[in-house]
Amino acid sequence: MTFAIHGLAVARGIAIGRAVLVASSRVDVAHYFIDPARVESEIDRVRFGRNAVVDEIHRLQTSVSHMGTKEAAHELGALLDVHLMLLQDEELIGGVKHWITDRLYNAEWALTTQLEVIARQFDEMEDEYLRERKADLEQIAEKVLRAMKGDGSAVVTVPQRPARKRPQQDVLLDDTVDVPLVLIAHDLSPADMLQFKQSVFGGFVTDVGGKTSHTAIVARSMDIPAVVGARTCSQLIRQDDWVIIDGDAGVVIVDPSPIILAEYGFKQRQRELERGRLSRLLHTPALTMDGQKVDLLANIEMPEDASGAVKSGAVGVGLFRSEFLFMGRNGNLPNEEEQYQAYRRAVEGMQGLPVTIRTVDVGADKPLNKSARDDAHLNPALGLRAIRWSLADPAMFLTQLRAILRAAAHGQVGLLIPMLVHASEIRQTIALIVQARAELDQRGVVYGPVKLGAMIEIPAAALTLKMFLKYFDFLSIGTNDLIQYTLAIDRADESVAHLYDPLHPAVLRLVADTIAECDAQGKSVSVCGEMAGDVEMTRLLLGLGLRSFSMHPAQILAVKQEVLRADTGRLREWAQAVMQDEDPGQRMGRS
Repeated sequence: MTFAIHGLAVARGIAIGRAVLVASSRVDVAHYFIDPARVESEIDRVRFGRNAVVDEIHRLQTSVSHMGTKEAAHELGALLDVHLMLLQDEELIGGVKHWITDRLYNAEWALTTQLEVIARQFDEMEDEYLRERKADLEQIAEKVLRAMKGDGSAVVTVPQRPARKRPQQDVLLDDTVDVPLVLIAHDLSPADMLQFKQSVFGGFVTDVGGKTSHTAIVARSMDIPAVVGARTCSQLIRQDDWVIIDGDAGVVIVDPSPIILAEYGFKQRQRELERGRLSRLLHTPALTMDGQKVDLLANIEMPEDASGAVKSGAVGVGLFRSEFLFMGRNGNLPNEEEQYQAYRRAVEGMQGLPVTIRTVDVGADKPLNKSARDDAHLNPALGLRAIRWSLADPAMFLTQLRAILRAAAHGQVGLLIPMLVHASEIRQTIALIVQARAELDQRGVVYGPVKLGAMIEIPAAALTLKMFLKYFDFLSIGTNDLIQYTLAIDRADESVAHLYDPLHPAVLRLVADTIAECDAQGKSVSVCGEMAGDVEMTRLLLGLGLRSFSMHPAQILAVKQEVLRADTGRLREWAQAVMQDEDPGQRMGRS
């Protein structure tokens, strides 16, 4: 039966494919496709894990029989019997073999997938006692996963999927192509998203998240359709369901009818045609109709993204989010040499174009490790994050500063500091940069000059611009956090997503004043938040005087099209009128 789930549209486009559910587990589980030659070895790994748990239960049964009271021995013995029965259940064993053999899932993925299938069956049972056996199933599955972890074969990577044809019984799409897959999860950390970046998934849906959560931001950088904040999607969608992700409307359609499939297939083809038309603008200079030059820069997460930025027509990198080098490493942070090589690859990958590297910005919705949660603080977004975290660990910060300075010997580099607000923080940061240079001098290591910039993403910073411009060569407006802090909204929380408004008069005033003050003092300024890549905001930002936009490479051509159609002389007066309106969104035609 066809049904729809509504969420937040965060990355545009249409994806049609089979659902792949990432089951939640207290044990970290690798999800990757295996080569067909590894099918038997993966089945053996599951068998190894299961046999280890069976042996453990047999040992426990022996010890239980010697317990002091017959009642306790009977209770525990019955529980162990249930666990043993579940471990030997043919549906569990046969299902795991199916996912490995037919879908080429790795062993851990196959086990958690089949666990999800059987758990759904327990949920639907009328008998309360049988429903409660779901917890036993989850316990024994986690025991097997832990036993498999000792096998040493679980490598958490997502290589390209081996070529496989679609089953003949599936007639919804062309049988000559691989089965398209879409990812369904309760949540995905930024590190998870980077892991999937080179994978086969054509789109994703999560239960939680906001429009500018960093998971959504990485989805846009991958240029795949995505919907977040869909609340119960991971419970309502089953493994292998056909799913349509409408990243334009924020709708997920499950088990679509042939008519709906045909309609969305047409939309997919139309989007591809539009991409083709935009590609003709690749080598066209970004000049407005009245001759104003506009710099269209790229936001990247990893050094390898630099080549995509160049191919997209970016004239530089306006934001290299260095924190993604630090994530998912279980506290084993990258050393100076590793960071230097990564920054150098990005700089050299841009082929002489400038690269702005932001120092590590972790905390709130960007934890260092995907399993880490900041339960010690009521609001991590207001806590020890970004530059506050760096200044709290000077040794770590100096390591990063030295690596960035060394990379600057290979090209034009800007050093961007996030979340500054106090003069004391600015002076402390500059002192550490001076110290990093002195340490490199002592070692006789070559380094290059950097332009020093600050992120304007806290209202207090936007209101003290003159102080910032005394110390910095350029400013970059981080609209995602600026909106969050101005409007007191957690941008990763879907329950208040409707209040997140880039067109709020207060937000526009802070952005406009920052642009105007930089222009008056002859300092460069860019917008590197999601507002820069929103084509509905391009004309307004041009009218406010912005001439440097930094966005995901996939958005550059669409924004360039808006730039080419714009007359900044005419837009200036219109932009001022929008700012004076108590409801700017209504004036601009937004609902």
